[in-house]
Parts: sequence; structure tokens; C-alpha cells
Amino acid sequence: MAASPTVCGKKPFAVPPLSRMTRALALVASGRRPPDLIVRGARLLCPYTEAILPNREIWIYGGRIAAVRPQGSAPPRWGKREYDVRGGIVAPGLIDPHVHIESSMVGACAYAEAALRNGTTTVFCDSHEIANVLGRKGIEWMLEDARRSPLSIFLTIPSTVPATEDRLETAGGRIAPEDVARLFERFPEAVALGEKMDFVAVAAGHSRTHAILREALRRGRPVCGHVYGEGFVAAYAASGVTDTHEASDGEIALQMLQSGMWIFLRGGPPLTPWHSLPKAIEAVTRLGAAPKRLCVCTDDRDPDDLLLFGLDWVVREAWRHGLGLPLSWSLGSLHPALRFGLDHEAGGLAPARRADLVLLDDQGRVRNTWLGGELLVEDGEITPQLEEVLGAPYRYPPRAYRTVRLPERKLSSPPLPEEPSRFHLLGIDPPGILVRHRTVVAPGREILRRVREEDLCWLAVLERHGKTGEIAWGLVEGFGLRQGAVASTVGHDAHNLLVAGKRVEEMEFAARTLESVQGGVCVVAEERVIALVELPVAGLLSDRRIGEVAEAMRALKAAWDKAGCRLPFMGFNLLPLSVIPEIRLTNKGLVLVPEMRLVPLWEKARGKRRNGQPVPKPTPSSASQRR
Repeated sequence: MAASPTVCGKKPFAVPPLSRMTRALALVASGRRPPDLIVRGARLLCPYTEAILPNREIWIYGGRIAAVRPQGSAPPRWGKREYDVRGGIVAPGLIDPHVHIESSMVGACAYAEAALRNGTTTVFCDSHEIANVLGRKGIEWMLEDARRSPLSIFLTIPSTVPATEDRLETAGGRIAPEDVARLFERFPEAVALGEKMDFVAVAAGHSRTHAILREALRRGRPVCGHVYGEGFVAAYAASGVTDTHEASDGEIALQMLQSGMWIFLRGGPPLTPWHSLPKAIEAVTRLGAAPKRLCVCTDDRDPDDLLLFGLDWVVREAWRHGLGLPLSWSLGSLHPALRFGLDHEAGGLAPARRADLVLLDDQGRVRNTWLGGELLVEDGEITPQLEEVLGAPYRYPPRAYRTVRLPERKLSSPPLPEEPSRFHLLGIDPPGILVRHRTVVAPGREILRRVREEDLCWLAVLERHGKTGEIAWGLVEGFGLRQGAVASTVGHDAHNLLVAGKRVEEMEFAARTLESVQGGVCVVAEERVIALVELPVAGLLSDRRIGEVAEAMRALKAAWDKAGCRLPFMGFNLLPLSVIPEIRLTNKGLVLVPEMRLVPLWEKARGKRRNGQPVPKPTPSSASQRR
């Protein structure tokens, strides 16, 4: 197991490695030396036995736990530095086994504020979003940010940048097998390979994909996963992938558990595609699987949702759906530690472990958080010690602030056929994460009428990394947009600019608005900006505090809903993600998944009639414009 990033000298609230502390901890545990702090009056949540132990006190020295004793065990001669929790539940700090910090639109330091408020003290972050924009340099900059953050942050190295082959999308950066090797060798924080998203390529045995897998496996590092469809599970597991957060129901979760995978139950705001926990947890509650290879995770959170729906909320959801509080909390603490071989450091309240503690009320809500024995959140508010660190965040290099380079020409919708033709549509069916592939045979004038008068709107992806200048067009059904346009430089995973609208002129205005601020999300109407969240770092991150960005995000969500959008903002950002079925739009055009095949926006509907219906005969037509 690699050393903890908290060993780095720049790290706030660093805890010395255990190898340098065994003698001192033994002296404290045996009563020969006083601890730095005693946390008294606790009901201790023990994930090792899944029980709540009454009347306990915790002896802390050098940022680690020296002993857990019955209340009143401390000798009277010891000093008075103690904290009485007055019968509250003390639990181990939460560990998020799968998160993308960039989805929260802030850097690692700002992210830590929300995480600590939610009782999360350790995260395993896959920074493939910034890697898709800035490549390996972007990962290294985020690691530097993480090293200055008051949080234990480990890296699962991005494995799929870009998510598909170059013929299907254009990203700003790419991660090759040699980049994976370099990151493993240079950074002790790099402890696993991040989610292998190109599951079709994995199952098909593509050489580059398996070369990246080899770099992790030859070092004995875990490989994280992302897979859809029962038909891919066996080949995926056979390739060395040992976890996934994409189990959508109990049956597929059970199949994955039987294939030797860990399942990360993903909980998210209830009306979003990220809330798959209620169905997937049925592998245990209905189908009888043991929970020993289950964890909970957040995956993606916008800044507003991060404050409201943190990992503690996901734990409470597991509790609400049938698991007891001790087991549910274990899924968010001990189990992730075991999955990544970190249980000697974190995940439980026992001697030698880091003093990462959380004080809970009887409903499982977080009141206090200690990181390495330092009280950083008290009664839900950050302490002066944490405020001091948050006030001096890492500053990303100038290059990270110059990443939005759009094609110079104005948007112009593609020419449509006069004769009836077969159009490929993206069908939105909230709250699911899938996008249905729908087709309609109609003349172009009928399509334009539906865009004007019905629930059909234009969708465009603009290559924004200054490489190809491509603009691809699609039509989306069921999105619900009634007026204006919405746009985002957060477009998973290549992060090209995604814009939807009824009128091309408003789509152009939205795109240029984001170009002028070098990234973000906006809602516009009649060439006025209704709401805007500026994300100047890589077009993904703000350099402001989490509270400020969350406030801007709340205003954007209100404008988003008022415009009629039925798909939440974070679901909208997935419309270019061409590894999720059934159809997506990238800067190269419409992609059918899992065939990984490009199709045009429309095809001529020619051929003999069969049962009174014309048989389509595909012919080429351009779904994208080039310089």
C-alpha cells in the first residue's frame, strides 16, 4: 500500500506515519504517557462488529488513536484536554471510494469544506475530467491542489482519456499507458486505476485498453470499473476489473458480486440518474447477498448538491432502505478502506488508526468532524483552524485558465431534406441515465415545425480545445426546453461545449458567452444571460469557495427549471458521453452505443415497402461541420 498523502510536508493537519509512532502510541495505550486529547462520553459506532458500544472514551495522540476504553478509564493525573460528546454517537470518518472532485466545480481545497461538513475525511478521486482537458499535466496540478487540501485524497489514475477512440470524439488531453506508469511511479497518492469506462473495448480485447490495464495489474493495484449490460460482465471481470458503481438494480448487482466485483452503491439526489442505490441494494435486502463487498459512494455532485447530499446522506439512504445504522456506516467507512487496502489507516475507531472521527446525532446527521485529531467542524460550522487553511487555496497555472477555443464561424443549423427522411433523435426519459435512440420519418420542414412548436430542440457539440473546429448537430426529444438556450463546457468526458436551444441565434449567444468567461454553464433567452456559473479553470472549476459556487448553481438551477428543462443539468452534461447507451452526440456526430458507430443526423428513407412502410436505405449525409 502506498504511503498516505498526509505525509507530505505541505499537507494541513498532517499525521506522522505509524512506523514513527508505535512506541509513543504503546506508552499512551498502557497509561504511561498522557494523550493529546480524550473524547469522552461517546457511544462508539464500531464497524468491525457492526455495533454501537456505550460509555466509551477515545485516547488520541499525534493524530492517531492510541486506545478506546470504557468511560472513566483515564488516570486522574492526566491533563484536562478533553472533549465531552455527552452521549452522542462517535463514528469513523467517512471514506468515499469513488468521486470526481471536478463535478463539484471547485478545486480540492474548496471541496474539502463541504466534504468535512458531511463527515467525509478521505476520498478516492478519479480526476479524469481535468485529464480530458489538460492531460497528465492537469492530473498533476490537481494532485498539487489535493496535497494542500485539509482532506485525505487518494488518486485512482484516469484510465479512459478520451473515453472512446479519436474517430468518435476529440478531447483536449489523452492518457497513454506510459502516462499511467509515470503517475504510479511518481505519486504515492496514486493507489489504483480509475474507472475503465470503455467496457466495450475491454470486452473486445483492444490492445491499447489492455495495455493500460496491465500497468495497474503488474503493480498489484486495484482496477476500478464502469460497465453496462449483463453480456459484458464476464469479459470485464476476466480483464482484472474488481469494482463498479454502475449497478442499476438488484439482479445485475448480484451478478457482479458473483463475478468477484465490489459494488459501490451510488446515492444521489433522488430525482437524478445518480440515485441507483434503492434498486441496487436489493441484492442484499431482497436477493440475500452478503454485504461484505458493498460500499456507498457519491460519484458526481454539483456544488449545491454536495452540501445537501453528501456521503453521510447516502449512508442514511442505505439505512432507510433496510440496513441498520452500524452496517450502513460501515459501507461508507470500513468497507471502502478494505477495498483499497487502507484499513490499517482508516475506516474504524481502533488503536493505530488515524483519529478521523465524526460526531452524529441519533438520526445519523453529522455535528462534528475531526481530521487527524483536529476539530475542523463543530455543530455544523467550520472552526478557525479550518477557515485559515481554506483562505489560502492552491492557484492553478495560467495555462489552466485558457482552455476554451471555439471555432470562429457562427453556428448555422445543418441543411435538412425536402423529401421524407429518417432522422435519428436523442430521446430523453428522465430520471434515467440512458438516452433512447428514437427515429422518425418526416420531411425537413416538419422537423423544423416540431422544433418551433413542439418538444424537439436542437443540440450541438462544439469542439472547444482548438484542435479540429468541428461542430456536430443533433435533435433531442423530451428535453422540455421551451425558450432560449442552455450551454455548458462541462460535457462528459471530452468536455467539448454542449448547447441546446430552439433558435440557433440564441445557441450562438450562449456559446460565445461561455467562451468570453473561459468556461461554465449558462441559461440565456432573447440574447440575455439569465444565469451563469463561471468555471475558468479548465472550463470545469471555479477558483472560489464552495458556498459562493453553490449559490450561483442554485440560481442556475432555478433558471434551468423555468426554461422547462426536464433533464437535470448534470444529466444534460452526459449527452456527449458515448460509453452510455443508446445514442450520444459528440463533436464527431451521433454515436450509437454499444456498437460505437457514427450515424448521420438523417438518412434518405428509400427502398421497397414492407407491410405498407418504407424500408430505410441509408445514404451518407453530414452530421458535422468542419473548418
